[in-house]
Amino acid sequence: MTSPSPAPNTPADLGRLRINRDTPPPGLRRALWRNLILAAVAVALALVAVVLYLRREQAVPVEVFTVTLGGGGEAGGGASASVTANGYVVARTRAAVSAKLAGRLAELRVSEGSQVRAGEVIARLENDEYAAQVSQAEAQLATARAELIEATARRDQLAREARRVGDIRQENPDLVAEEQVEAARSAADQAVARVDAAAARVQAAEAERRFAEATLESTLIRAPFTGTVLRKEAEVGEVVAPSVGGGLTRGAVVTMADFATLEVEVDVNEAYIARVSNGQGARITLDAYPDTGFRGRVRQVVPTADRQRATVQVKVAILDRDRRILPEMGARVDFLEPEAPRRDTTVARAPRIRVPAAAVRILEGQSVVWLVRQGRLAAKVVDAGPVSGGFREVRSGLVGGEQLLTGGVEEPREGMAVVVAGR
Repeated sequence: MTSPSPAPNTPADLGRLRINRDTPPPGLRRALWRNLILAAVAVALALVAVVLYLRREQAVPVEVFTVTLGGGGEAGGGASASVTANGYVVARTRAAVSAKLAGRLAELRVSEGSQVRAGEVIARLENDEYAAQVSQAEAQLATARAELIEATARRDQLAREARRVGDIRQENPDLVAEEQVEAARSAADQAVARVDAAAARVQAAEAERRFAEATLESTLIRAPFTGTVLRKEAEVGEVVAPSVGGGLTRGAVVTMADFATLEVEVDVNEAYIARVSNGQGARITLDAYPDTGFRGRVRQVVPTADRQRATVQVKVAILDRDRRILPEMGARVDFLEPEAPRRDTTVARAPRIRVPAAAVRILEGQSVVWLVRQGRLAAKVVDAGPVSGGFREVRSGLVGGEQLLTGGVEEPREGMAVVVAGR
């Protein structure tokens, strides 16, 4: 059976009609999905870009050293330097000037930088007591000399008396007895002895005076040589002595040096000491003035080695005098290669390559340097000698012109991206 269909003229049930406002139109839904997909793709691409950026290796700024033949490079080794050593400026003539006596400092006539001449009084101790002793010694000497004059006059008088009595005895024995002659002679001899004793007392008094004057002189502290006062070790009112005797006693008054005797003392690694000889030329560079070089010459190679440090001390005289050079300044000395005779053309000596000690590292038990090539690091095995003055000699493995890593990376690795600092 079929249900009867509504009649055509039956009116529609408008109450059942509803509008679905929550469901967007089909076109709007398609646009929304398309936008969501594009946004997701854009976010994914951005994430990929961020990941790639974070994973990309950043070039690390590094410090380099350019290798040159002949012993140096940009770090200042010098093309003609065979050995480099570090040390300090010292003065051969230097002294801590102290008093000869213990006493309180009454006067100090110098300060740091004062120029003094040999024998010049630079300080004085309290010396009133010693000056009084000199006066007393002079008085005793005057007394002794007066006694000597008196004894001499008495001797001469008794000598004349003895001669006179003797002459009378010879002319007329009855007038003068023999006992009188003997007594006169004995008195004359005693007078001679008293004169000798008085003369000895004069000598003793003179010695006492000289001792008192020397003691008084010892209260004056004089410069032992011509030089410059480096520093004051004591002040007026402090107790000074020849040696330190306690917390309130100073051992020296001033420290001075003769700047005309300034030189550089360096410690050369014993592996290179055969390249250094007396009279050899040198180039001196002070840490305070790294852009200025001073001429030097080897004065002495000390004939002994330090077994613990495996070094030999070398003393280098400074030929270029400069007021800027001061004792205790740090210095680097480049010992220059002696010029080979021009007529000797048969012997060809391989050029020496010296690099900063920081350029040579140990990798798997081998000495290596890290080359900087086209912004990347590459390890190179070399044969390097011991350190001397912050440099190491590379016997093999380098030919010159290479750029070596010296700083900026603690743990370099093969292929690491780097950029030279300052470029």
